[in-house]
Amino acid sequence: MSNTSAFFSGCTTMAAALAAFIALTGARTPATAHFDAITVGRIDVEEPDGTKRLVISNRAQFPGDFYKGHEDRRPDRSDSAGMLFVDDEGTESGGLIWSGSQKGDGRLSSGLHLSFDRFRQDQTLVLEQNDDEHGSTAGVTVNDAPYWRTSSIADLKAFSAEATKLPQAERASYWQRKREEGKTSRGRVFLGTTDDRASTLQLRDSQGRVRMQLRVAADGQPEIRMLDEGGKVVKAVAPDR
Repeated sequence: MSNTSAFFSGCTTMAAALAAFIALTGARTPATAHFDAITVGRIDVEEPDGTKRLVISNRAQFPGDFYKGHEDRRPDRSDSAGMLFVDDEGTESGGLIWSGSQKGDGRLSSGLHLSFDRFRQDQTLVLEQNDDEHGSTAGVTVNDAPYWRTSSIADLKAFSAEATKLPQAERASYWQRKREEGKTSRGRVFLGTTDDRASTLQLRDSQGRVRMQLRVAADGQPEIRMLDEGGKVVKAVAPDR
C-alpha cells in the first residue's frame, strides 16, 4: 500500500471512530445560529443534563406543571399560551400566561397572569388582568405561601385529591382548616381595580382576612374601612359629601 493510500485509510478509520464515539456518548458540538425570523410552536430551554429551565409555548403544546423534573398534567391551562419558569431542580417557579377569545355566544374572555413562586410552593407575587362581560379588573397581589417543609406543591395536590372525595358542602370547611393550620397560601395585599371601576388597596391578616381597605369609588368618593375578623366594618373614614 502506498503512503498516500495509507494516509487516507487512516483518516477514514479515525473519522469512523469519531462518529461512533459521538453516537455512543451523545457528545454535541456547541454551535451558534443566527436567524432573522423563526416560527415555532414551542421552545424548551434546557440545562446540559436535560433539566428544563424555561418553556415558551403556544396554546396547543402548552405543558403541565413541573415538580423535581417530573411533568404533571394541567387541564386548566389548556386555553393559554405563554412561558413557564423552572428552577435548578426542575420545579416550576412562576410563569407568564395569557389568553383572549370571544365565545360562540358573543361572550368575551381575556386575561394575563404573571407570577413568581416560593421554592416548591405556590405563587407569592402576582400581576393579573381579567376581562369578561362582568367587567375588567387588574392588580398586584402579594401572597403568604408556607415554607415548603410545612407544605409543598406535592402536599397541595394531595389536599386537592382529598377535598374532591368530600361532599360539596364539606369542602369549604376542609380548606378553612388547612388555612388555619398554615398549610395553604393566604392573600396578604391587593392593589388594583375592581369590576365596579373602583381602585382599592386591601390589607389582610395572616389568615387572609381583609382588615383594612383603602378605596376610591368610580365617582371619586374616597373611604378608609377597618374590619373585624368576621369581615364587618367596625370603622369607616370618609369625607362629607
